Amino acid sequence: MTSVVEAIHVAPEAEAEMEACGSVEAVAGAGLRGDRYFDAGGTFSDVPGGGHDLTLAEAEAIEAVEREAGISLGFDEHRRNVTTRGVALNHLVGRRFRVGDVVCEGVRLCEPCSHLENLTEDGVGDALVHRGGLRADVVEGGEIRVGDDVESIETV
Repeated sequence: MTSVVEAIHVAPEAEAEMEACGSVEAVAGAGLRGDRYFDAGGTFSDVPGGGHDLTLAEAEAIEAVEREAGISLGFDEHRRNVTTRGVALNHLVGRRFRVGDVVCEGVRLCEPCSHLENLTEDGVGDALVHRGGLRADVVEGGEIRVGDDVESIETV
């Protein structure tokens, strides 16, 4: 199975609705142009450490939450920037990977929090434990497009 970008979403400010885009510019050391974390305006921008440039979630995990917990989340509701299909994101922690032409580094898991549950519905946090996605930094910028391949390239 090919690993691909299935959807891209950004929010212009903290807690704003996520907006779908067909492509987005990723800037090394800054994130996705037009997203709340690009200008350090996200809810968790002040949390120390890396992994603020972009977040990714597996389409398969979102679909499993609906099957197993009866919670339906649109790709705009899980609050992650890039929804992928066919890639085990948890395995990309500590690895460099390519999303289209953009090189990223997987920093840490993006575990669900009470903030996500407050913006969605009760039970989302428990349903997404250990499959809430990945926090990554942009190492080499470029454009990310829906349909781009996602591939691991090296351990850091």
